[in-house]
Amino acid sequence: MVSSTGGRSGGHDDAALDEIELAGELMIAATASTGERLPTERIDEVLLDRVDLARTEREGDG
Repeated sequence: MVSSTGGRSGGHDDAALDEIELAGELMIAATASTGERLPTERIDEVLLDRVDLARTEREGDG
């Protein structure tokens, strides 16, 4: 997933939109899960994918 915050500047708005995107990604992962609950390992994967993507985007800007 790609964050849409790349070209914006707005402080709180950026943080709120990032939280909405994260919640959406977690909901998608939960929907795709076969279990009753989303496993902690899958939550970690979603969160770490966002960290890796953000790091890659920052390195590409520099």
